Amino acid sequence: MTRTDLPLPEPANLIGNVWQPAVSGASMDVISPIDGLPFARIADSGPEDVDAAVAAARAAFEGGDWSRLSAAERGRLLLRLARRIEDEAEALARLESRDNGKPIRQARADMAVTARYFEYYGGAADKLHGEIIPFLKDCNVELHREPHGVTGHIIPWNYPAQMFGRSVAPALATGNAAVLKPAEEACLTALRIGALAVEAGFPPGALNIVTGRGETAGAALSRHPGIDFISFTGSPEVGVLIQTEAARNFIGCTLELGGKSPQIVFDDADLEAALPVLVTAVIQNGGQTCSAGSRALVQRGVFDAVVAGLKARFEAIEASDSGEEAVLGPLISARQKARVEGYIANAGAPLIARGGIRAGTPDGGFYVAPAVFGPCDPGSRIAQEEVFGPVLCVIPFEDEAEAIAIANGTEYGLVASVWTRDGARQQRVAKAMRCGQVFVNGYGAGGGVELPFGGRRKSGHGREKGFAALHDFTTLKTIVTTHG
Repeated sequence: MTRTDLPLPEPANLIGNVWQPAVSGASMDVISPIDGLPFARIADSGPEDVDAAVAAARAAFEGGDWSRLSAAERGRLLLRLARRIEDEAEALARLESRDNGKPIRQARADMAVTARYFEYYGGAADKLHGEIIPFLKDCNVELHREPHGVTGHIIPWNYPAQMFGRSVAPALATGNAAVLKPAEEACLTALRIGALAVEAGFPPGALNIVTGRGETAGAALSRHPGIDFISFTGSPEVGVLIQTEAARNFIGCTLELGGKSPQIVFDDADLEAALPVLVTAVIQNGGQTCSAGSRALVQRGVFDAVVAGLKARFEAIEASDSGEEAVLGPLISARQKARVEGYIANAGAPLIARGGIRAGTPDGGFYVAPAVFGPCDPGSRIAQEEVFGPVLCVIPFEDEAEAIAIANGTEYGLVASVWTRDGARQQRVAKAMRCGQVFVNGYGAGGGVELPFGGRRKSGHGREKGFAALHDFTTLKTIVTTHG
């Protein structure tokens, strides 16, 4: 039977398939962005809790039941977990919506994508093959892909369930034992998925979850000498700290750190198709998306038409609670709301349009009316820095060369889109983009589980999603046999 609600979790960590409170006994409130009120509690963990989780993972990887499973058996467990997520999708969506503030329709889509991650990597677990290298006549050379061992995963608050699947599923598929530290601002669906993994039959220690503050539990995990590889999604500033700690321990890391992604609209673009996407790409999830299309680069021949279209659309958008009709929910916290409003107040560019906040939304919620500015100077703060809110800046350009220069003219390099009917231009501009993903006459991929995702420069390095993630979560061993 499909469940539509879930009991709130106790403030405890999942360590070796046992729910344990923080060693210190400390816990902390979970605040709903919808009304700004606490509605649950989670464990406020410290280094000793991380130690216990890493030890459980190590035992699972080195001689535990997890280490004895074949790739096919690991895959079946992941598929079983995918089915359980699907069975509880509505309840998980409602929980995430309350915890994170996102509209319920977005939360439902997120649960479908989360289940797909475990389904995809469950099917891929036994399909990561080695290679044979032709070498000397009397030698046989084999390349083996092996798990790192114990992997650490620090995920953000904007897509708690999706990020769980995106980071943890490929690590488990390849045989690693995982320790997850979800963001303290929104982690209830991660805890519930952990419970579903236990129900699905995952051996003790294969998956461990420790909640708490980034500066305590997160820092302890990132610097832990028992971690063999770490995956982090979050801010560039914290990414520097994560990478530094990884270097101290001589381990690898995958970093996905944000973006200032351009949507390039040429004179010959289909504006009827482009305009709604230009808006959706920056207001989805409240703009709290690393790949948000937060810069619209528009060729001068259609600049006025695009601005008029954006003005009409933004003025019609109202931030509201997470109900069935909501398209823009609250931001995650009072701090994030203040940060975004600071960018809006100091945009340094003309305001094209501002949406509203629906009457009747809770006074204590963290709502921000969406805004679009333009024409913006490509070098201005609003056009260079990641706002992480429903704010779009519109930048005019003359020709293809200028569009490419502006698009590549930030410290980031995550996603870009190109809107043009000219096939040759599509190829030229897409190849010129210095980023990890380019979409032509579209933006985003509805989760895009199969599509390698990651950035360049300040957007980080390494790749998640698709088969490429399996490579990042494994290490390559060369075996040379001389047979005479």
